[in-house]
Amino acid sequence: MINNPETGEHILVCLSPSPSNPKVIAAAAKMAEAFQATLTAIYVRPTDYDALSEEDKLRLQNNIRFAEQNGASVTTVIGDDIPAQVAEYAHISNTTKIVVGRSGIKRRHIWSKTTLTEQIILSAPDVDVYIIPDAVADFKQQTERFFSAGQIRPTLKDFLITLLILTVSTGTGLLFTKFGFSESNIITVFILGVLVISVVTVSPLYGALGSLASVLLFNWFFIEPKFSFHTYEAEYPVTFAIMLASSLITGTLANRLKQNARQSAREAFRTKILLDTNQLLQKAETAEQVIQITARQIIVLLNRDVVIYPRGESGRIGGGKEFLVSWAEAAVPPDGNEEEIVEWVFSNQCSAGFRMEKYGDAKAQYHPISLNGYCSGVVIIRLNSVPLEPFENSIIMSILGECALALENLRNAEEKERVSMMVRNEQLRSNLLRSISHDIRTPLTSISGNASNLLSHYQQLDDETREQIFSDIYDDSEWLIDLVENLLSISRIENGQMDIHMSSEIVGDVIEEALRHIDRNAAQHHITVSNADEILLVDMDSRLIMQVLINLVNNAVKNTPPGSEICVQSGQTGDWAVISVKDNGPGIPDNVKPHVFEMFYTGQNRVADGRRGLGLGLALCRSIVEAHHGSIALTDNVPSGCCFTVELPMRKVQIDE
Repeated sequence: MINNPETGEHILVCLSPSPSNPKVIAAAAKMAEAFQATLTAIYVRPTDYDALSEEDKLRLQNNIRFAEQNGASVTTVIGDDIPAQVAEYAHISNTTKIVVGRSGIKRRHIWSKTTLTEQIILSAPDVDVYIIPDAVADFKQQTERFFSAGQIRPTLKDFLITLLILTVSTGTGLLFTKFGFSESNIITVFILGVLVISVVTVSPLYGALGSLASVLLFNWFFIEPKFSFHTYEAEYPVTFAIMLASSLITGTLANRLKQNARQSAREAFRTKILLDTNQLLQKAETAEQVIQITARQIIVLLNRDVVIYPRGESGRIGGGKEFLVSWAEAAVPPDGNEEEIVEWVFSNQCSAGFRMEKYGDAKAQYHPISLNGYCSGVVIIRLNSVPLEPFENSIIMSILGECALALENLRNAEEKERVSMMVRNEQLRSNLLRSISHDIRTPLTSISGNASNLLSHYQQLDDETREQIFSDIYDDSEWLIDLVENLLSISRIENGQMDIHMSSEIVGDVIEEALRHIDRNAAQHHITVSNADEILLVDMDSRLIMQVLINLVNNAVKNTPPGSEICVQSGQTGDWAVISVKDNGPGIPDNVKPHVFEMFYTGQNRVADGRRGLGLGLALCRSIVEAHHGSIALTDNVPSGCCFTVELPMRKVQIDE
């Protein structure tokens, strides 16, 4: 059979030791094949699994193998509330259809619970349930086990409470008799006593026991002849029957209300735990945070020590991380073969440990954090051989489902970021190659042409022409050198490979030295320097800061007409040394300003042509300044032109210096 998860269909079939369970499995397999769906077989392992006969255990193993042969992945959960466990797993695994076998057992009376099949339908109203006809005996053992599990065992405490309430009711009735109250009032007292018994005791057995005892006590103490179970009046048997029926109905209704209240409280608690878990996991930004939140929520729920083995970068299970209960005096010791069990759970993506089919002698439970066939780790709940309640097991499965979903979302986000980074790197590489090939071609062609002209016609050229050709060759070669230096510098800084040698330098001296190395075409402009009166001492790599100033001044020279004013100023603002390069040229359009410091941006947002440059100069300036923990910004120079401002942190001079 071919499972195709892309269809979105997920079929869940219930496993049991029933002889006719293979019929149910086969029907589910055919349905999965028809819908091209994923098939999962679930077995709800009861807490009294060891009490099953060897015949039932063997039949169950055969049914599990039969499910695997039909393409199903088998999952085992622990609990006695079979419908709740099946419905819970269906919800966390996005099941769309449930396949179960139908039992022939009917409800015997009005107080009987609904059948197993009906309860699954009621527990999972949003999932389609398909019922396969089954034999009466097939589900008999499971149904009886479910009914017996639903009954809470009687305790001595409840017996003493029942005895006390019946005594008080009898005493109150005798007091009423002394004051001449009618028998109907006494009957009401006993019915009230039965109601109180049903409310305050745990087992519903005492409600029925109290109903019968109240009738007998009423007959013994209040009906003539007293202190016997005989009666003189013919209508008293009817009174007794009505009293017994009223007591039973009252007790039953009280038990129903109590069960509903208990179920509502559990549902509210479950909803709160899951809601808190979901909200916390949504805020988690790393896998480490997801693991910590999951462990903390399990501890809040169970007050048990938790250990999580996350998946390592190599794809194998990593080291365990312990999360201990804060109030515990000492941690629960681990199983001797804990790492072996963890490896098995991680590889098979199945739960193991205490009271489970695999490694059932362990003291802890081991659960995989898995979703869509990907296991993100293993959670260990150290029970110290104390079993969990079925309700707790169902919440644990929900929390682990939320954890697996959160980890998968983080993996998807990381994968998207990685793909996005690859796309950006590829775009960057493409722009670089295209820019270099286009940008270098023009100066190289000029150098080659001028050199060829000199070789071929050197004697025919006058001195002035030869000097101009040499000047052009020099300018083009200098431009190529600057381009290559900028490209190498920015790539080193971006990769963290450039060594920055910091030393205390005077800003005025650095500016003066930088102006000695600017473009020789700067002679066609009016360049002025205005330094602060005070000495500005800054920790910097003077070579790199000079490169920033050279790039800014050359940028002003290239983008302003001859005769323009260029002013280099330095000053202090607070603890910052401020250097600005201003010009009165045409300025930069507002839509271009946000992009001037981007790599390969050349003002027109297209690949540079011959002498416009790669758009690396300002990007390099920003990288160098930020490497010095400073900032660079572009503003307008009123009334026209641009102003590039560099801020660098000043060195705090000690008095003894």
